[in-house]
Amino acid sequence: MLKKTSRTFYIPISSLDLGLREAVTSAYLCMRAIDEIEDHDELTNQLKVELLLGVHEAFQSPHIIEATQKLLSPYGGVLPEVSMQLDEWALLCPSSATSIVYHYIAKMSLQMADWVQNGWSIHTEEDLDRYTYSVAGMVGEMLSELWMWHDGTQSDLTKAVAFGRGLQAVNILRNREEDLKRGVDFFPDGWGFKEMQQYTRRNLQLADSYIADLKEGPALKFCKIPLALAHATVNLIAVGGNKLTRDAVLKIVSRVSG
Repeated sequence: MLKKTSRTFYIPISSLDLGLREAVTSAYLCMRAIDEIEDHDELTNQLKVELLLGVHEAFQSPHIIEATQKLLSPYGGVLPEVSMQLDEWALLCPSSATSIVYHYIAKMSLQMADWVQNGWSIHTEEDLDRYTYSVAGMVGEMLSELWMWHDGTQSDLTKAVAFGRGLQAVNILRNREEDLKRGVDFFPDGWGFKEMQQYTRRNLQLADSYIADLKEGPALKFCKIPLALAHATVNLIAVGGNKLTRDAVLKIVSRVSG
């Protein structure tokens, strides 16, 4: 499922140490599951809000598996497989890391419900910062907590947020046309590609600084790959391209992993 849902994260996640790999896989797939609810073409916004708030409650309850199954089972015909298997992804997480992972899944689903409710209304850079934090910046925070949980690796939480935010800003640039087609505009008022690229590069610079501070080990190895791909994608977009070829991705991965 990981391979099916993300070519960017499949490689760095699958090479993580045992234990950390399961924790990050669990978190990634849970977040992907709720992301698919937030972005779904056919669900009404009201139903999206109900489901996301339901996930928020489930991940705060002691009966998380039963609660998610009960919540999602009526929508098997509509929701993708990754969302329907949310309970399985939750179970993947090592028990000593569940307090970290479940906390962030609950927090993200609550904030996503808010964004759906107010129609992804982004007018200022502050709005954009709040949005990119909700869907990606907090992933950076969660990863920092997981590095600490796994082997005591310390990292800067503010820069960790910029790491997630920078990767999300690349997606916003890349998916501009698709987003507008579905009636969502993540660009603040008066912003064009130039301003969004500046915002993206500013966050990616902080992300560079985040990984420069990390000690040798799984956290550094993990972060290098998506960050290198993000930089390459922004450079490609700047010259009118959109998506890295599979060949380009593999070259970048082997360069930063070597």
